Amino acid sequence: MPSSNAIREAETPWKAGRFDQAAGPRKILFGRVYEDVSVEMEAFQPGGRVFCIASAGCTAIALSCRHEVTAVDINPVQLEYARSRALGAPMRVGSAERVMAAGRKLLPLAGWHRRTLETFLELENPREQLDFWNARLNTRRFRYATDAMFSLAWLRTVYASALLSILPPRFGSVMRARLERCWNLHPNRLNVYARALLLGELDGCPAPRTASEIRFESADAASFLESCPGGSFDGFAISNILDGAPDAYRQRLYAAVRRAASPDSMIVQRSFAEPAAASAHNLAERDRSLLWGIVDVRPVSRL
Repeated sequence: MPSSNAIREAETPWKAGRFDQAAGPRKILFGRVYEDVSVEMEAFQPGGRVFCIASAGCTAIALSCRHEVTAVDINPVQLEYARSRALGAPMRVGSAERVMAAGRKLLPLAGWHRRTLETFLELENPREQLDFWNARLNTRRFRYATDAMFSLAWLRTVYASALLSILPPRFGSVMRARLERCWNLHPNRLNVYARALLLGELDGCPAPRTASEIRFESADAASFLESCPGGSFDGFAISNILDGAPDAYRQRLYAAVRRAASPDSMIVQRSFAEPAAASAHNLAERDRSLLWGIVDVRPVSRL
């Protein structure tokens, strides 16, 4: 077990403000949030005080309609972008969007043409969606392409090794299963997250409010929460900041969350990892953003 000093000093790889391992300036990593905020909206009681990761601002803006929101990000460039979004600035393309755009350029080679995707995304019946998927989209060429694109060999050219450490084997097959899960459960026509992923659309986030209604803080999540008085927050939306983080940082963050939590507070955390076992707390099926293996929703007391 790590020493108490090691836990206090543990850091997250997101501190670099980049996906890769190269030295250089921090970047806007996310132009929009690829997380279904309806999960948080259902988990948190209206009127509560919510801590969330700022990211591209979408979650903070949506939650601010019903909650007192503090949005924190370790990447000051990303934080300023989120702040600008809350003031009404348009969405911008981040590193994640550039990576996905590069992948989408190859989709026509697998028969994924824009008109075909537009037709698919207009469907509302999950049975019809699954039939369309199997007949026209989940082709042999597509499966081959996704296996190559989600292979560790290719991903290492884009992402730091720490961020890849949690990915399951045969990640291409895993991601196809997550897509199919969503087609089988959620109407495409109402799913802005599906349009963002398949077509690269950046709209669909909630309308910006004002920055004065959201408290923005440039800080590491664990460090910030360690500085807060006990009982400061009723909800925690920590995204997937623990993906790639060492166990010592996980312990440090959880301790800080428990310290800053009010009684009966809830926490929502996501991960690209596959769950080790079935859990009643894993609501990944409810998340329409298609990407996550784990969307863990539970009382902070059960961390």
